[in-house]
Amino acid sequence: MDTQFLIETLASDRDRKARDRGPSWLFLAVLAAGTTGVFFFGAIGLRPDLFYVWETARFLSKFAITGTLAVTAFLAMRASARPGVSMKQSLEWLFLPGGLLALSVAAELFALSPDLWATSLTGMNFLFCVIAIVSLGTPLLLMFLWALRRQAPTRPALAGAMAGLAAASMAALFYTAQCPNDSPLFVAVWYSFASLILVAAGAFAGNRVLRW
Repeated sequence: MDTQFLIETLASDRDRKARDRGPSWLFLAVLAAGTTGVFFFGAIGLRPDLFYVWETARFLSKFAITGTLAVTAFLAMRASARPGVSMKQSLEWLFLPGGLLALSVAAELFALSPDLWATSLTGMNFLFCVIAIVSLGTPLLLMFLWALRRQAPTRPALAGAMAGLAAASMAALFYTAQCPNDSPLFVAVWYSFASLILVAAGAFAGNRVLRW
């Protein structure tokens, strides 16, 4: 039997079984958002001045970056779940939120005096920021790994890493509504650091639990 035909046959059979056993991706996205919302509003809540900062450029850029990353990372995770599906386009889409973040950081560095860069980068409560994103993202990572187990990822570490990135970005999207730090420099450092923790955890766990 031709090797490619065998792979496609196995993938088709696996996908059929996955649809029988696991939730749809749309349902998973809704469930993940609902779960994060419950934890966020139950344990953290909105920032007091949200009404006043909602239309500021720095807040909107933070919201756009985390929202775009949440969508593109989720799509990349979905692509990683099936054998024979190219990851190239999905991974390329991840450059979109990265580009938005880079432009936001460049704009802030241009607008701010250099002696204020360190203050903007450090911000307030950066440790709480990391803890909050990791805490909100951990249940999502477990949920996404469970969903991937019912699919057929041929690159388990990469699939796990994408699950970690999707979990971190969705957690960060909710956390933007509480975080008092709107500086792109702060987002670039501390949001990224929290995301890397979940990406590393996802890659490690995926390499162990997603093999088939």
